[in-house]
Amino acid sequence: MTGTTGLLRLVLRRDRIIMPLWVLLFGVLPYVYVSGFDTLFGTVQERIHYAQISAANAGFVGLYGPLHGDSLGELTVWRGGFLPVMIGLAALLTVIRHTRADEEAGRTELVRAGVVGRFAPLAAAVLATVLACLVIGVLVAVTLIGHGLPAGGSVALGASYAVSGWLFAGVGAVAAQLGDSGRGARAIAVLVLGVSYVLRMGGDISALGGGRLDWMSWLSPIGWIHRVFPFGADDWWPMVPAVVGTSATVGVAAYLLTRRDLGGGLLAGRLGPARAAGSLRSPIALAWRLHRGLLIGWTAGFAALGLVFGGVSTSVAQIAADSSAMSRIFSQLGGSDSIMDAYFASIAQTCALIISCYAVQAALRIRDEEQSGHAEAMLSTDVSRWAWSASHLLFALLGPAVALLAEGVVAGLVHGDPGPVVASSLAQLPAVWVLAGVTTLLIGVAPKLAAAAWAVVAAALLILMVGPLLEVDQWVLDLSPFTHVPHLPGASFTVVPLLVLTLIAAALGGAGLIALRRRDVPV
Repeated sequence: MTGTTGLLRLVLRRDRIIMPLWVLLFGVLPYVYVSGFDTLFGTVQERIHYAQISAANAGFVGLYGPLHGDSLGELTVWRGGFLPVMIGLAALLTVIRHTRADEEAGRTELVRAGVVGRFAPLAAAVLATVLACLVIGVLVAVTLIGHGLPAGGSVALGASYAVSGWLFAGVGAVAAQLGDSGRGARAIAVLVLGVSYVLRMGGDISALGGGRLDWMSWLSPIGWIHRVFPFGADDWWPMVPAVVGTSATVGVAAYLLTRRDLGGGLLAGRLGPARAAGSLRSPIALAWRLHRGLLIGWTAGFAALGLVFGGVSTSVAQIAADSSAMSRIFSQLGGSDSIMDAYFASIAQTCALIISCYAVQAALRIRDEEQSGHAEAMLSTDVSRWAWSASHLLFALLGPAVALLAEGVVAGLVHGDPGPVVASSLAQLPAVWVLAGVTTLLIGVAPKLAAAAWAVVAAALLILMVGPLLEVDQWVLDLSPFTHVPHLPGASFTVVPLLVLTLIAAALGGAGLIALRRRDVPV
């Protein structure tokens, strides 16, 4: 463990931009939710009616989890039911970035050449993530208590969020020992997170219908967190297996670390054939081989989201019909007086922001290939920088279109009218492309700051989720490219803002490719 303190400071320094952003975002969102609910319902009866419909809807329960009360605090907890998943994702990615990814880049070998213990890099990564999740919990508790909610429920909610991050930090630590690359470790950890969410969803929906599969929720770490029920039962016991699981996974990761070589993973990748097939003898074919798994996974996930959002649509109409405040909020979010049009417009914005994460991740593959040395090997042949970089950028542009199309088609079919829903989803593409263009520009101009592209996504997400509810000034909303997309369906379609956003994205991406062509590779 020698050197852990110094490496902890290094981790915090390297994440001084990204970590505060996701900590602040997840820490203040419950306060945003409770503020929104506070102004949403004019009477107690409206709130109770909303809670009754939401608790009985399979789509809402599948998305957010079970709802066993109608108080303001319980509604806030339920509305933030997806936050443990997002916090877990941020935690596992942080641990993998400072363990397996550093080994892959050669930084760990350089650090270990000094007076640093074998377990110090792993310990520093886990400790930094644990501290970040703890800050999220404190922020949640303090802000909700300041809003006037009961202290016991506020602390329980903050603690549950913190523990969810701790648990998946341990999952990320184990995945870092199993995978032989950062990409492989992320795939393993995200798969565990996804399975946990699906088990929780299946168990809760089964319990709603009186089925016999409600036990599945207890197989999921996300299900454990949801069983705390802050502001209701305030049952702390479900957090016990989560804390035990955190200790167990970190302990297993430390043990596995002693069973492998530095730079290698316990699940070694298979060697490919000595000669590439004809289908791989071009930059675009290689890029497809590298991106296809990620693209297929995102597309399948968005099809599942479309199924949930389409199923929820009927309940949204029922709730809005009985609540003038709810109708007003949806109209504000969606930009239309038609409730269903406003609902699908707001869903399209949300899905577009989520798929922006894929666009940024696909564009950052350019930087990953550069850091791993693969780009240098390719560029030593007759492959040009234009062809190499553009092949990866193509997936950052077309991949979101495929995923949004899948979500729109499935949601539209479930709802009964796919045309307008698909149009509203695809209309978001120019805004997504702007974020991909920003990422490309950072890679070309300031490659060491390329990861700051995630900060742009976080800022756009914060503006979308917080801005309308807090009624911030319009100039703040205008900072997000998604603000300028026509709120389809319902609003009148105008091509000018979409054309302007497309030209901005092209200018940013083109400037990034030009800068990449003019600088050293690798840098």
